[in-house]
Amino acid sequence: MAETAHSDQPLLNTPLHAEHVALGARMVPFAGYNMPVQYPTGIMTEHNWTREHAGLFDVSHMGQAFLVADDKSHETAAKALEALVPADVLNLKPNQQRYSQLLDENGGILDDLMVTRVGAPGHEGWLYLVVNASMKEQDYAHIQARLPQGVSLNRKDDLALMALQGPSAAAVLGKLSPEAADIPFMMSADVQIDGIWCHVSRSGYTGEDGYEISCKAGDATKLWNTLLADPEVKPIGLGARDSLRLEAGLCLYGHDIDTTTSPIEAGLNWSIQKRRREEGGFPGAARIQREVKEGAARVRIGILPEGRAPAREGTVITTPDGREVGIVTSGGFGPTVNGPIAMGYVSKDVSAIGTDLHLVVRGKPLPAKVAAMPFVPHRYKR
Repeated sequence: MAETAHSDQPLLNTPLHAEHVALGARMVPFAGYNMPVQYPTGIMTEHNWTREHAGLFDVSHMGQAFLVADDKSHETAAKALEALVPADVLNLKPNQQRYSQLLDENGGILDDLMVTRVGAPGHEGWLYLVVNASMKEQDYAHIQARLPQGVSLNRKDDLALMALQGPSAAAVLGKLSPEAADIPFMMSADVQIDGIWCHVSRSGYTGEDGYEISCKAGDATKLWNTLLADPEVKPIGLGARDSLRLEAGLCLYGHDIDTTTSPIEAGLNWSIQKRRREEGGFPGAARIQREVKEGAARVRIGILPEGRAPAREGTVITTPDGREVGIVTSGGFGPTVNGPIAMGYVSKDVSAIGTDLHLVVRGKPLPAKVAAMPFVPHRYKR
């Protein structure tokens, strides 16, 4: 969550900025935008509300774009993107969504992103991409520079994006758009909500069942307030978004994954489908295929510190006898776990669940154990 603004640039506002201010949100600079970190009730209350009801997040700072093949062929668009990411894009069904990573030549992660095969009639050969706010300019430039002739990238800065997450999300959305409640996990549909065109996917970054909803920027305020009118829904800021994703064991770009980490080190093997593992054909394929076969020298792990002191990003990890074996990349208090939790990278020999470790917090080694992730079970609608 600790992405920072580019200080030489004025901060941007999302289309929902005035709504956050009116709701009494504490606004902070995040990835070049003014974003709500919390509302008056506080991060803990917001976190718990999302776990028990439905939380509404403004994620309009994320980058939304379309990859479009002139020949209207899904194969053309898919092959263009498969030259940049390790996911199987070719075999996506219409309206199906997949998580992947943009890779550099060494198999390091330039960004992670969501890819959807657009299923709307007349949009054959279209892929919908959602990238991280802090990386969108670099991502767009990187993709644009590597596209073959006949495939173009259309960025959509005129779209807003919000996430409705939690066990009540389907019931809330179902009242407004019955077909939205029936969307399966990692699938999407174009629906009308209160007369507003929306592209809705059954996905999110909290570990809970829920949706990400894209709409035109001009419709964002009406949609936001329509969703908030349901007593099950409350607005949630970046603080709880971060504690929820940490409990769900999900990576945050720029912290848990970056150009120094490969998808295999990060434990993202599941996001590289069998065909791509075997065929390669993406940046850094030789390294990634080797790591799939032999295992990576270091791996991302879950960590449960003993006691109540949280271990923050950058905390050094050692063995109980003082040998330095890794570093914490995300850490904090887990409200649902009711204690400190962390993620980080350690050498493979100390990565087994239950292994004793020490976390050096303010110069003091504090005991911890390697833990299974997610810390809180995922509740996606499978």
